[in-house]
Amino acid sequence: MRPKIELHLHLEGGAPPAFIRGIAREKGVDLSSIFRHDGGYAYKDFGHFLKVYEAATSVLTRPEDYGRLTRAVLEESAANGVVYSEAFLSPDFCGGGDVGAWREYLSAIAETARKAEADLGITLRGIVTCIRHFGPEKAKTIARCAAETKGDFLNGFGIAGDEMVGKPRDFRWAFDCAREAGLRLTAHAGEWGGADSVRDAIRDLAVERIGHGVQAIDDPALVDDIAEAGITLECCPGSNVFLGVYPDWASHPIEKLREKGVKVTVSTDDPPFFHTTMRTEYDRLSATFGWDETVFEEIEANALAAAFCDEETRARIAKTLKKGT
Repeated sequence: MRPKIELHLHLEGGAPPAFIRGIAREKGVDLSSIFRHDGGYAYKDFGHFLKVYEAATSVLTRPEDYGRLTRAVLEESAANGVVYSEAFLSPDFCGGGDVGAWREYLSAIAETARKAEADLGITLRGIVTCIRHFGPEKAKTIARCAAETKGDFLNGFGIAGDEMVGKPRDFRWAFDCAREAGLRLTAHAGEWGGADSVRDAIRDLAVERIGHGVQAIDDPALVDDIAEAGITLECCPGSNVFLGVYPDWASHPIEKLREKGVKVTVSTDDPPFFHTTMRTEYDRLSATFGWDETVFEEIEANALAAAFCDEETRARIAKTLKKGT
């Protein structure tokens, strides 16, 4: 199986439904309404997805819960050939933004990741994300949590959540705080907010990566700017198609963006929610756009260059990729 790099994965969004059902059962919490009869997650649209996501996350109330979650997610990723992954983590869900509590959650996640690296051969790094629909003031608290816990495991900061709430400039303070702490920056944009949301995030938050970013395709000048600036897009085609951002794989702009010189990468976003895996993403891209080994080598090179890790880790992952091709 081809080794893969994933840059856009929400840790809670990677939770297998059976894992969340098991935690809920242990704690006597009834979450039956968020599951379909076949056991998968049930939701109607993106807004409802966010509510189901937060309901699933609500049973993860202790650092040890997040340790177990991390192991479950990494086992799924490793089984699909992922050798390096970056996961979005939010202190909002891990201690409510209290830096002391956040340290405990982060320690549980990082320690589990270290053990999984030894057992499964997959390396994990963390990116703290503030939640857009929780507002700019809460984002400041989350940025402080990120700044105070930056280290070998945690080296990035971003923003996720409802893209239609507020403007990127509203979160400038949080991003400035993270940047001053030495954290690398990414932002969700261009999934629902159109090309303008991508332009605004790049201009107002000075990020080097964009989560999704695919709606940039509607502004040719913006596409040229992204290519020229070398900004990397964390594309999640299966997620976009499942949620209806694009009607089908053939309509997805990842190949057009690539042809225009944009550095695109491939990720799953929230894989069990969108019935995908990294293996599935690669298979569909090959079937839809005729991507061959040469293209996938390019995609992995883009991802490795854009990864928020130290150079020693980057060199080690590069050797792993070379051995696996």
